[in-house]
Amino acid sequence: MADDRDVTSHYTRGDLLDRLNAALAADGIDPAAPTIDNLAPYDQFHGRGMEATLELAQLMPARASDHLLDVGSGIGGPARVVATRFGCRVTGIDLTPEFCDVARHLTRLLGLDDRVRFEVANALRLPFGDGSFEGAYSINVSMNIADKAAFHREIARVLKPDGWVVLAEIAKGTGGDLQFPTPWASTAATSFLATADETRDSLIAAGFDVVTTKDTRDQAIAYGARARALMERGEKPPHRSVSLIHGGVAKDAMANSSKAQADGRIVPIEILARKRPRTT
Repeated sequence: MADDRDVTSHYTRGDLLDRLNAALAADGIDPAAPTIDNLAPYDQFHGRGMEATLELAQLMPARASDHLLDVGSGIGGPARVVATRFGCRVTGIDLTPEFCDVARHLTRLLGLDDRVRFEVANALRLPFGDGSFEGAYSINVSMNIADKAAFHREIARVLKPDGWVVLAEIAKGTGGDLQFPTPWASTAATSFLATADETRDSLIAAGFDVVTTKDTRDQAIAYGARARALMERGEKPPHRSVSLIHGGVAKDAMANSSKAQADGRIVPIEILARKRPRTT
């Protein structure tokens, strides 16, 4: 069974902030004074980048008074977008210490550290009390988590009785095994995909009512086609976080993921679920 170090070693090399600053400078951006839009190609580490983050935000019934949990917050892009959009507080947790360090740095630069904070933590052992949050979201994280039931139960535990969760997942489709690396795993040892139905059943068993489930494979394929068209014209693609994180491995990781998506072996999905009230 994979442990935390197996997962974090896939994502960290120790010089992430230097690489990000160099990439921003190459874009003509002062690394000491970026905007949310400047960072968007790099800090939205999931399929379709900012496009998907904004789409997921539309599913969130969030209010300015809410405190939200971002499970698997990466370098903090979605947390900063959500906090800015709704005026709410967001706490992000991530297994990778370097991600949290860079997330805190960028959040300070953007002047959002009064509302957005990050902690190193495991999604199966959240360091928060019961009923701490009005809502939660997680974007392309559970692919590294074998115990989906525990993952969903832990989210339910830290939500208030009327809480909600929005999930973006890479679900298991049909067909053969994946080729590695992928953006989320170097080998099959840290890749744990569930089907959309298995995800739905796990959420229900954890105490949620599933409100909506959406297959976004067509949107993902169209996004990839637009990105390739930009590169063919000599322009930079809109989503550069995989290259930032994985360096030379990124090309193969993205190619393997794109091929699996095209032939249906993986299917991106978006889910909104609400915590069921307890009955007496």
